[in-house]
Amino acid sequence: MAGKRLSAKHKIDRRLGCNLWGRAKSPYNLRQTGPGQHGANRGKPTDYGIQLRAKQKLKGYYGSIGEKKFRAYYFEAVRIRGDSSQNLIGLLERRLDAVCYRAKFVPTVFASRQLVSHGHVKVNGKRVNVPSYQVQEGDVIEVREKSRQMPMVMAARESGERDLPEYLAEDAAGFKVTFVRVPKLEDVPYPVQMEPHLVIEYYSR
Repeated sequence: MAGKRLSAKHKIDRRLGCNLWGRAKSPYNLRQTGPGQHGANRGKPTDYGIQLRAKQKLKGYYGSIGEKKFRAYYFEAVRIRGDSSQNLIGLLERRLDAVCYRAKFVPTVFASRQLVSHGHVKVNGKRVNVPSYQVQEGDVIEVREKSRQMPMVMAARESGERDLPEYLAEDAAGFKVTFVRVPKLEDVPYPVQMEPHLVIEYYSR
């Protein structure tokens, strides 16, 4: 199963032509062409193509969220007052699996989804097993005590690959964070440029 997820991650990197998660082992670091015999040798992209790619990048980054769910985030982002593209980022970053990934409980966003769905995470002391659960400001998210010795949790804690963003406050032990505030696009440590305004344009067509 882990191998399957790894190859899925690598395929996304190759297809989108970027090291989406900024990981040292991305195949994009070695071969910067698209998948296929000769890579993606296409002409100038259309506006639609640029918007589609922006959507695929953002959707892929959060563990390839299903189209129906991702579209629902768009409708919610447009419904909320304020800048729709900033709202979209806020909704995605409030996902419980995204918060666990940002908190460095696990090494990848795919592992984060697994961690949550298998019941290893608590929010405000209660177990939550829905990866898309929307975290609120002030919520305390932690790895259950029994789950802290899991190899993937230990590996993530020891990795120096990512830093904790400032909208999360970590406790001394490192297995618990407080969601301080909903971030804006510029607060989120994306390794590649994300363009949520193009995603809004894509769905607004």
